[in-house]
Order: sequence, then structure tokens, then C-alpha cells
Amino acid sequence: MSFDRSIKIAPSILAADFANFGAEIEAVEAQGADWIHVDVMDGHFVPNLTFGPATCAAIRKHINTVMDVHLMISPVDPYIQAFADAGADVLTAHLEAGPHIHRTLQAIRGAGCKAGLALNPGTGVEDVEYLLDMVDLICVMTVNPGFGGQKFIHSQIDKVKKLRAMIGDRPIHIEIDGGITPETAPLMAAAGADVLVAGSAVFKGGSVQNPAPYGENIRAIKAAIDNA
Repeated sequence: MSFDRSIKIAPSILAADFANFGAEIEAVEAQGADWIHVDVMDGHFVPNLTFGPATCAAIRKHINTVMDVHLMISPVDPYIQAFADAGADVLTAHLEAGPHIHRTLQAIRGAGCKAGLALNPGTGVEDVEYLLDMVDLICVMTVNPGFGGQKFIHSQIDKVKKLRAMIGDRPIHIEIDGGITPETAPLMAAAGADVLVAGSAVFKGGSVQNPAPYGENIRAIKAAIDNA
């Protein structure tokens, strides 16, 4: 998994057909998805319950791009190895999910994955400075974590600008998760983000039998950025 700052669209399978994940993933990749984003929720750290390592292992064989696993769980550390073994390329843990985030990031890299750090909307950037050499990706939540389809929180634009300045020339992705549409994507790209998670904005109007809308939606997001 090489590093570059080109804009990448990472469809969240939270918005896909749960009964047809493998075919949905293959369809959305064929239509131009750059990464596949997997939202893992535990019903404890966030008010929803989704996927575990077994689901990740089952869908891994259908993913030809990057498997981007977002752990919205607490505690995180006991499950890192299981998700790594399931085939995650990137494992992202929340700064707020445990008392020893530095140890968590060490464990993620030790398991052979790229280490991601997620920040909730109410979390500032001041705690990130001493972790920059431990991370490969910072995920800025632009909705409160737990559910798809929420409205974009505009105050996070300034947070991304501050992170971009703080990161400098380090090879760290800035990922945006929540409320990404052709209207909000250019704002985040201009602020310095390069990975945009989009669920309903990518999957709306399409299906495995009719995947063309997936590609149209992905291209619409990228075109909005290019034309901004």
C-alpha cells in the first residue's frame, strides 16, 4: 500500500446491501472505488452494532483495493490482532476509545497494519501532535460516530486545516468520515483531506444488478472537487 495524496473515495459498506456484500464490493470497485471502508461498531463506544472480524475475513477475498477498517469499539486492544488476521490493510482506532492510544497505535503497526487515529467532532487536535510519528492516517469524524446518513458538521473544516499544517510533509493520510457529498467533498479536499468516506452518497440509486449509479456517484464527487 503505497502513499500518495491523490483524492481517494472509500465507499462505506454500511450503506451497501448487507445480504450481498461480496458482490457489492466487487461492483463498487469496478465502478471506481479507491478503498473499501468497513465501519466496525460495538453498541458500547457508539450506539450501533455492525461487523466483527469474521465478516471482515469473509469480505477480504472480494477486495482488490484497500481494506480500511474503522474500529468504533472500546476496548480496542484485545481485538487488533483478530482484525489484522482478517485482512485489514488499515486499522483505525479512536483517540477517545482507551487510555493508552500510543500503545494501541504500536499494537496496530506491530500486527502489520497501517495505523489510523480517529477524532470525534468534539475532540481537538492538540492531543495529536505527539502521535504523528505513530500514525499513517488521521480520520476526522464529520458526524458523530454510530450511524450513516447524518448531516455534515462544518466546524470540522477548520480542524482539517490545522491537521494539514501540523502534519507538514509527513506521509499521513487525512480521511474524512461522515456527510460526504458532491457539495461537502470540495470543502474537505481544499482543507487538506485526501481520503473521503462516502456511504449513501456512493450507493444511492444503484445495486449489484445496476451498478452504473455507483460509478456516476463516485465520478460526481471527484468532479465536484476538480471543478471547485
